[in-house]
Amino acid sequence: MKKIRVLVACEESQAVTKAFRAQGAEAFSCDLQECSGGHPEWHIRDNALDAIESEEWGLIIAHPPCTYLTAAGNRWMLPEYAERYPNRLRQRAEAAEFFMRFANCNCKRFAIENPVGVMSSLWRKPDQYIQPFEHGHPWTKKTGLWLKGLPKLAPTNMVKPVWVVYAGKKYAPEHLFLGMPRKDRQKARSKTPEGVAKAMAEQWMAYILKETNGTD
Repeated sequence: MKKIRVLVACEESQAVTKAFRAQGAEAFSCDLQECSGGHPEWHIRDNALDAIESEEWGLIIAHPPCTYLTAAGNRWMLPEYAERYPNRLRQRAEAAEFFMRFANCNCKRFAIENPVGVMSSLWRKPDQYIQPFEHGHPWTKKTGLWLKGLPKLAPTNMVKPVWVVYAGKKYAPEHLFLGMPRKDRQKARSKTPEGVAKAMAEQWMAYILKETNGTD
């Protein structure tokens, strides 16, 4: 039987790619950076927008950069920060355009992942929000999934979120990468939690195979 080809766009960690490989998919990560997941043979080092056009994929999972799209960055759009961040409006528009290239891609199945942000109003609300604590990781990070041709992700291992106190403030554990260089910290925070990646691979591959085989 022909393997399902999966493109995980804007992923250098290969967390999702490896989870889909474990489920028998022919999955590839794609990013302008070199991969850090240990499998360069599964990595397409290229612009993800070129990759989605150059191959016939059975599923595309996209993680477009959220720096200029997240609601957490709205404060930098205020007039008092205009001199400090003069290009913020243009950068947000470019990020939204990049996001929409995945939304309009010629693929019958896709999932686009992004935190709570402006795409809910610029395009549409996500089909669902997920949390790491629904998949075995005891922290919060509300993340939207925009889906096409896929079912919503079901929780697999509900756990109670825990918090830690640092310098008098309460943080979720996944935010405590304060000792890392900024570039490394950004990579660590953007990596898809293992439990979430596993849930995506198991549930969506089962759905696609069932649909492909035409079974009830």
